[in-house]
Amino acid sequence: MDKDKSKALKKVLTPEFRVSFPQVYEPKSFNGSKEKFSCVMLFDKTKADLTALKKAVTAAAIERWGSKEKWPKGLKMPFKDGDEKSHLAGYEGMTVVTASSLQAPDVVGGKKGPDGRFPKITDASGDFYAGCYARATLIAFAYPKEGVKGISPGVSFSLQNIQKLRDGEQFSGRQEAESEFDDVEDDSDDEANYGSESSDTDSDDGY
Repeated sequence: MDKDKSKALKKVLTPEFRVSFPQVYEPKSFNGSKEKFSCVMLFDKTKADLTALKKAVTAAAIERWGSKEKWPKGLKMPFKDGDEKSHLAGYEGMTVVTASSLQAPDVVGGKKGPDGRFPKITDASGDFYAGCYARATLIAFAYPKEGVKGISPGVSFSLQNIQKLRDGEQFSGRQEAESEFDDVEDDSDDEANYGSESSDTDSDDGY
């Protein structure tokens, strides 16, 4: 396969996914591996077209091992069944794909500013979180590299950049403050601001 054509086939823009376990601002090590930036992507089985991602995986495998009949047995693929982890919020009915990188991805918003650039979403803003919806650019690659032993062969995705598309219910389960509190009146001494006591005696246990 032509090198330039192979490179083009391996790079892909994903359809919309729901964000899970985003580790895009600080790298993290898993099971003693190198620290990496990563994001778990949840694709709706009934809506998301993963054809481009699957073609990218095939292109990476062919580049590494040749035609399909030459691929190693038990080759690990990046597509997982979310129903097997239905105990995790948002995983049921989803195809799960994880992408990672040694370099931090750019995380941007959906609309360009006056300067013609997409605004970057920072960690401090809290606008990119588990439960929101996004899309990303990925590059499929085959592993292990030549000479690496003790690693089962497979194909995975390198995380490039992420664009947030819209908000969604956070997976943390924590409600927004607006849904839990009422407005406080200007008079801070007004007992109505503090609710009623649950009993006539105060607890001494500090809670």
